[in-house]
Parts: sequence; C-alpha cells; structure tokens
Amino acid sequence: MSGKTDVAKGRIKEAAGALTGNEKLRADGQTDQAVGEVKQSVQKAADKVEAAAATVVAKAKKTTK
Repeated sequence: MSGKTDVAKGRIKEAAGALTGNEKLRADGQTDQAVGEVKQSVQKAADKVEAAAATVVAKAKKTTK
C-alpha cells in the first residue's frame, strides 16, 4: 500500500473512532497515518538517491568517452 493510501485510511479510521468513541480505532488510525508519512518520506529519499546515482552514472559516461 502506498504512503498516501495509508494516510487516507488512517484519517478515515481516526474519524470513525472519534465518532463512535472507539479509542482503539482512533489510535489505529493515527498509527496508520504515521506509517503512511514514514513511507512517503522513505520513498522521497529513495527517489533522491536514485536521481543522484543516475547523475553520477551520466557524468561517468561522459568522462569515459
């Protein structure tokens, strides 16, 4: 599941828990949101590393020609 999906699912769970007075559901929703935010951060970092690696490879190819 993507980070955005986890955040959305968490918001729904948290709201449902708040409406029904179910603290466990509310807490589960907050946890899902946190997990989703972490997934998004990790994906952003991975994307940056991948882009940096591609830049290094491209520069290396230019240098060796």
